[in-house]
Amino acid sequence: MFEDLRQWHSILKLTLKQLETFVFVSDLGGFGKAADQLNTTQPNVSSRISSLEECLGVSLMERDAGSIRLTSKGKKLLDQARKVVQSVDDLIHIAEAHDLYDGVVRIGVTEMVAHTWLNQFLKQFKARYPNTLIELIVDLAANLERELFHNNLDLTFQSGPFVHSMSGNLELGEFPMIWVTSPHSELCEIAEIKISDFASQPVITHAKNTLAYQEVATHFAAGAKNAVRLVPSSNLMVSVQMVADGYGTGVLLKPLVEEHLKAKALIALDYDWKPKQLAFFARFNSDRAPKVVENAALIAQIISQEMAATYNVE
Repeated sequence: MFEDLRQWHSILKLTLKQLETFVFVSDLGGFGKAADQLNTTQPNVSSRISSLEECLGVSLMERDAGSIRLTSKGKKLLDQARKVVQSVDDLIHIAEAHDLYDGVVRIGVTEMVAHTWLNQFLKQFKARYPNTLIELIVDLAANLERELFHNNLDLTFQSGPFVHSMSGNLELGEFPMIWVTSPHSELCEIAEIKISDFASQPVITHAKNTLAYQEVATHFAAGAKNAVRLVPSSNLMVSVQMVADGYGTGVLLKPLVEEHLKAKALIALDYDWKPKQLAFFARFNSDRAPKVVENAALIAQIISQEMAATYNVE
C-alpha cells in the first residue's frame, strides 16, 4: 500500500509542461530548438526532461553533442505523450481559452505577404492569442518551404510550386501579375506593344528560382527575335523602385505596385501576355501542429482571400 501511494505521488509530479517539452525535443531534434519554440531557456528544457525521466523512472533519450536520440522506451512513450498534449490542446480550443497559449509560432512569409496583408493578420492574431509570440521570417518561397519541411518553421504563407507536400494546405487566393514601366519610358508611347519592343530595355522580374521568372524566361526565349535581358531580383520592392526610376520594364505582382500606380510613379502597360496569377497557400503540418497554428492559418486565409477577391472582380 505504501509503495502504491509513493508511485501515485510520483505520477502527480508529472506536468503538462514536461510532456510538451518531451514532444517538442523529440520532434525538433534538440534542446535548443525546443527552447526557442517553447519561449524558454535550454537549461529549463533540460530540467523538464530530467524531471520527467525521474518521475516516470525511465530514460527517455540519449544526449550526444548537439543532438538527441530516443531510447526504446522513449519511442514507446512519445505517442502517448503526444496524445495527452493534443487532448489538452483540444480542450483549450473548445473552451476558447486562447490566452492559455504562451509559446512561440514560427511563421515564414514571402515579400508580397509582408508588404500587403501581414500587418492586418498580426493584429487579428494578437487579439485572439495575446500571450503567444510570433517569430517572423521574410524570405523566398523556396527557402520557406525548405525550412518548413525541416521543422524550422511552423507555418508559411507562400506561393508554389512545392517540392514537398504538407498535410495542412489552405488556399489563400490568387494574385495577378502586371506589366509596369516608368512614366518616362519610351514604351508608354507605343499604342500596341509587341514582344520585340522589350529588347530596348531590361525586364525586371522575380528571382530566378520562382515560377514567375520561369514563365517570363520561357515567353521571351520562344517568341523574341532579339535577346531580351532579364533582371531577376530577390527583393521585389527594390525591383518596383528600379522600374519607377527608369532602370527597366517590370512584370511584377500587382499588389506590390498598386500604390505606385495610384501615385502615377508607374504606368501599367497593355501587353497581350503576362505570367499566370500566383496562387498563395498557408502550409503547415496538421498532424503535429497545435490548434494555434491551424487557427493562424485560418485567420490568414480569410484576410488574404478577401484581398485576392478585389483583384479578381474584373
